[in-house]
Amino acid sequence: MSVPEGLQAHLETGATTLCRAWAVTRRDGVVLGFTDHDRDLRFGGVLFRAESGLTARALSQTTGLSVDNTEAVGALTAEALREEEIAAGRYDGAEVRAWLVNWADSDQRVEQFRGTLGEITRRGAAFQAELRGLAEALNQVQGRAYQRPCSAVLGDGRCRVDLSAPGYSSERMAEEVAGAQVFRFAGFAGFSPRFFEAGRLRVLSGAAQGLVGLIKNDRVDGAARVVELWQALGAEVVPGDMLRLEAGCDKRAETCRVKFCNFINFQGFPHLPGEDWLMVYPVSDGTNDGGSRRA
Repeated sequence: MSVPEGLQAHLETGATTLCRAWAVTRRDGVVLGFTDHDRDLRFGGVLFRAESGLTARALSQTTGLSVDNTEAVGALTAEALREEEIAAGRYDGAEVRAWLVNWADSDQRVEQFRGTLGEITRRGAAFQAELRGLAEALNQVQGRAYQRPCSAVLGDGRCRVDLSAPGYSSERMAEEVAGAQVFRFAGFAGFSPRFFEAGRLRVLSGAAQGLVGLIKNDRVDGAARVVELWQALGAEVVPGDMLRLEAGCDKRAETCRVKFCNFINFQGFPHLPGEDWLMVYPVSDGTNDGGSRRA
């Protein structure tokens, strides 16, 4: 960590005017600033509010590749961090930056931490959030898995399916909603049953705007269509809110070829022998693909 010349000179005086400031940038673009100073600060286009109740414990930093970590502790307030927004997951994976600042001259500052929010726990009117450093990303599995199913995510850079193309998604208003998890639509035609299973439901308006749910079931019940999520959304969805349902993919080669006409970008290995291939014996007919055999 390199300390700017002006801040270093201030530190060497022995009588300092220092405070800490944090900026939290959510995935939806909302930026919140906090400081432990008794007055608001502003720099970098961000207002850092005082009296927010936010403090940070000692930061553990290393020169190697081990994960830097710290914790932020604070109070849930209506002006800043609201419990319903934390419960809705709006702060999951949010970027966090922390500075040591000379509050008498905010140009004299040094960034001490940069990372993301990890697990957030709540106790009454207080919260505690784990802060994960940039080295946390090195803990993720790297490389390619050689398996029969596709390893890409539908619509990502490897899959290349354009989910905004006609026939792959549908935008419509919510009609009947149960627990922000089960959605019932009347007269939902144009898509075969189970078309949206393993897909995504995005909320485009209302209190839950920006939230995304993974679709567990998509079935036709008489003249109605029922879509169920694996987990309830963290905010209320009411009739009239706009939703976007996106097609699902079960990662099979046949689905990629027939449903999406995208087999050229299939990221699996459909002809990979099964794990029992080395144990099979010669036969005069049938396919020797390593799969189970019936007597």
